[in-house]
This record gives sequence, structure tokens and C-alpha cells, in this order.
Amino acid sequence: QVQLVESGGGLVQAGGSLRLSCAASGIIFRINAMGWYRQAPRKQRELVAAITSGTSTNYADSVKGRFTISRDNAKNTVYLQMNSLKPEDTAVYYCNFEVYGVAGLKDYWGQGTQVTVSS
Repeated sequence: QVQLVESGGGLVQAGGSLRLSCAASGIIFRINAMGWYRQAPRKQRELVAAITSGTSTNYADSVKGRFTISRDNAKNTVYLQMNSLKPEDTAVYYCNFEVYGVAGLKDYWGQGTQVTVSS
């Protein structure tokens, strides 16, 4: 019914930048909220950034001032601009949408995209 497709991951040097994208397709009545999560090796998945339907945002302390989340409602897309990347940012990044659709309110996840930051 709803599918999220991520892109933009890759390998960069410390101090570099990447821009992640996540686009939803399918029958969507409304997207309530969007977020980015990451899971590093041997660590629990954690919330990186989120943006609500009211456009308020919140960030993990570790990325404040370096990452920016934004959304394009016309494209059903969320972005994560990552600047001043550090090796500790290395992880698989997942987007998450809360979507009102045919089946009501459902939670959807992207397939994950690898971000690797070398020192």
C-alpha cells in the first residue's frame, strides 16, 4: 500500500556532507510525521531527527547544529542534510513515516541506507 524508498547514503571523509532522501509512494491521505533513525554496529537504533505535521523538529543531541531535517509535502519526501560528518555518525539510516491511508494510521520504514564516515 505504502512504500518508502531511501537514497543518498555513501562513503565520505570526516568533515564531509551527505543528503539523504526518503520518498513515499502509494495511497496516502496524510503524512502525520516523519523521522530519521540510525543503527550503528553493536548499538541500539536511535532517533536522529524528526519533523511533525506542524513542522516542528527535534534532534538528537549528538547531531544538533550539524544535521537538518526538512520535508517536501508535494513530493511526500523527507530529507536529512548531514554536514560536518564524524566517524561516529557511521550507521545504517532508516526513514520512518506515520501515514494515514486506506488502512488508517500506519507506521512505515524505509529499507535503510548505509552511511560510512572515514577518519
